[in-house]
Amino acid sequence: MTTQTPKMSRAELLRASPPMFESKLLDRLSRVHPAVPVIIFAPAITAFFVVAAINMSALRVIGYAALGYLIWSLSEYWIHRIIFHFEPEDGLGARLHWIIHGVHHDHPNDPLRLVMPPSVSVPLSTGFFFAFWGIFGLPIAWAVAAGFFLGYLAYDMTHYHLHHHTSRTRLGRYLRELHMRHHFQDHTRGYGISAPYWDRVFGTWLDRSKRAERAPE
Repeated sequence: MTTQTPKMSRAELLRASPPMFESKLLDRLSRVHPAVPVIIFAPAITAFFVVAAINMSALRVIGYAALGYLIWSLSEYWIHRIIFHFEPEDGLGARLHWIIHGVHHDHPNDPLRLVMPPSVSVPLSTGFFFAFWGIFGLPIAWAVAAGFFLGYLAYDMTHYHLHHHTSRTRLGRYLRELHMRHHFQDHTRGYGISAPYWDRVFGTWLDRSKRAERAPE
């Protein structure tokens, strides 16, 4: 007599957190509490703003920080569209896609795989900062980086919020609807999460007149 594994409900499947790696250490590093980006990036953002303000006028700091946010919002859109949704059918490419983003679409309510692991976010952010330094020089790079990383942190927290909280604001409900449509209606559209206006600009806006499947809470 064989014992059958109970079939997962749809809600359980969406919340499941399957192992990514055979190594327990690597798999543990792939799971991140949503407070981790705040702990890492909030002090850095504050320090960048302070250093920029010491060396520039408040108006220049605000202007260059706004430029940094603009760069982030475009990065959010194009990274999601080009890198996260580049989907090879097999081989190493398919495996990398599943690790980077496919697992999120298979199990979108996994609470520990909704923000970027520090093993990825810290090296990438370091690279972006040095790129800003090379392009703008100091002290402008401090303000640009502050706006860029503030945009990134807002994105990570927004993404977690849309999947795990019921928003009480009109804006929050609107962003959640758009993101759930990306997950459950058409994953080839709706790449902007915290900055959905770029979907309008680049022709990937989701048709809100169509009925979207609601994700289980």
